[in-house]
Amino acid sequence: MNKRFNFDKEKKQEFDYLIGTDEAGRGPGAGPVFAAAVCFTSYDKRLEKLNDSKQLSEKVREELFEVIKQNSVYSIAQGSVEEIERLNILRTSLLSMKRCCSEVIKKINSENVKVLIDGNKKIPDFNYNQETIVKGDFKSASIAAASILAKVSRDRFMKELDKEYPQYLWAENKGYMTKSHLDAVDKYGLTKWHRKKFFEKHFEKSEQLSLL
Repeated sequence: MNKRFNFDKEKKQEFDYLIGTDEAGRGPGAGPVFAAAVCFTSYDKRLEKLNDSKQLSEKVREELFEVIKQNSVYSIAQGSVEEIERLNILRTSLLSMKRCCSEVIKKINSENVKVLIDGNKKIPDFNYNQETIVKGDFKSASIAAASILAKVSRDRFMKELDKEYPQYLWAENKGYMTKSHLDAVDKYGLTKWHRKKFFEKHFEKSEQLSLL
């Protein structure tokens, strides 16, 4: 068993169920933010590979994606670009976590739950026991699993968008503001999938350079 994660300890609490939640895609300049919630119901030896999604190869993430789903009650949700623009990225991320956690609680049909949240911000207007864990994807199996579900789902989404907007190379950069992505924005402009507020500084800098 992965020594960093104690599945038995996570199960043996005063709560009937433990739910881990995490998000993927707070930093990119394009695409929705995704969140996932995971409540493990069984243990599979293949879960020994669990880790923060960013520390795993795409191949391992894809493999674990199916294993996690097979051994848990889970939900995957997203916050739209429109919500990110209106609410800001932090609030939209927490709203997405609320959506998927609420769905898992509905599925398990119990309110005696504890929700483990990656980071230091609790979910607003969410009347369940919550615990924030900084770098939780290194400390909690359910948070690590949620990070994998969220990242794989978002990566797949951006690869599909890439088919419609190949000039932005989203299959490669996943919407992050790489040089190639910024160059494409300068050449082709912004789409409905771009988080326009994220590009304000870039355009300001471009205008300043053009005046030099």
